[in-house]
Amino acid sequence: MLERVRKTITRYNMLPAGARVAVAVSGGPDSVCLLQILTGLAAEYGIGLSVAHFNHKLRGEESDADERLVAALAASLGLPFYRAEGDVASVKDNLEQAARRARRAFFAGLMKTQADVVALGHTRDDQAETVLFRLLRGSGLAGLAGIYPVSADGYIRPLLDVTRADVEEFLRARGLAWREDSSNRDPRFARNRIRHDLLPRLAREWNPRIRESLAHLADLAFEEERWWKAYADDLSAHLLRRHDFEQNDGGVEFCLADVAHFPAAIQRRLIRRALADTKGDLRRLEFAHIEAVLELMARPEGNGRLRLPGDIEVRRSFDWLRIAPAGLPTAPLPLTLCIPGAYPTADGGAIHFEVAARRSARRPRPPNDATLQVAELSLDRLPATLELRGWNPGDEYCPAGQAQRRKVKEMFQQARVPSWRRQNWPIVSKGATILWARGFGAAAEFTAGRGEGPVLRIWEGN
Repeated sequence: MLERVRKTITRYNMLPAGARVAVAVSGGPDSVCLLQILTGLAAEYGIGLSVAHFNHKLRGEESDADERLVAALAASLGLPFYRAEGDVASVKDNLEQAARRARRAFFAGLMKTQADVVALGHTRDDQAETVLFRLLRGSGLAGLAGIYPVSADGYIRPLLDVTRADVEEFLRARGLAWREDSSNRDPRFARNRIRHDLLPRLAREWNPRIRESLAHLADLAFEEERWWKAYADDLSAHLLRRHDFEQNDGGVEFCLADVAHFPAAIQRRLIRRALADTKGDLRRLEFAHIEAVLELMARPEGNGRLRLPGDIEVRRSFDWLRIAPAGLPTAPLPLTLCIPGAYPTADGGAIHFEVAARRSARRPRPPNDATLQVAELSLDRLPATLELRGWNPGDEYCPAGQAQRRKVKEMFQQARVPSWRRQNWPIVSKGATILWARGFGAAAEFTAGRGEGPVLRIWEGN
């Protein structure tokens, strides 16, 4: 058993030298075994250990007795002991989820101050139960990867390749005591019904090695997911645009033409990544939701929207798709400009305003990081005060080089500007009079003539 644990630790590089490891110990057999094994391996790996216990206060004196056992174990091993408690029974939510959130908040706090990682005592049996539970709920490949040996948020699981029977044999051989959690037999919890009813029945009637088979499935899915994640990370960095249409709204957008040639498997992963970035997780998002987004993407043209669990809105406009928290942001209030100066835009860039003695003899070129051409306006013809604002319905003006006034909305449509970008579209104005608009340039009546001066130069860049 020790050799299997060593292989798991080495395979996933769980214990780099010098790591501070908080061992989460509930008092049950798995976590007590984990603590004993890591204590024996601490010198070999050059790590420092501590013991962490969360008292959920769910079973009265039983819960307190669990804590006393864990505290005594930590003392007997000469290890620091950290504890916390919480009355999760009073939370109006799924009890298992509330307990998990409370524990994780405690562990996260430890990883900010006292530990680099937290070791959890999940075994192969836990892995099998998790995979079967997710399979029954209709999980995809990511869900079938089950419990990750190492997770990005700092958790490691050294016992993931040993069974619960191995654990109990290890403890009995050494005369080590542990506590049994009576709630582990409560049939109200789905995991208990899987553990005590469904899995034993499958083992009897279908496959005596069902737990091992499910654990192998999890391992295969995990390795697949690890490869796909690296690939999806690279694609996402190039294809998904974050926060570049509304400031800090937590949303993501991408151009459909950029992803249309990819197979559905990759498109699904990009959608899941965008949803996870927006929502923070993928809870309550099922296969049907992803397929609905794919259908919206596949439409030949036009607009459309979906509402997904977690108050997430998916919108299609022209050749763009946007995934963001539901509800449109309000248009920015007009901002009085102080010239010269630079003002940030909602997409993370900036609009620069500077004064020059006269218009350039040649068309001025923006700095290397600029994204648009420089516009030059006659300073003498400008109002005394200028505003920077977003687009308002009904806005219209005559851009330089054109013969008549045009509605900005029509220019948006011609330029195929997605609908959600329009409210925050930068416009320089005095009230309803537009002097300059992003992408469409300066107004003809304010554009400086050749050699005219002084001029106000406007350009965009970082």
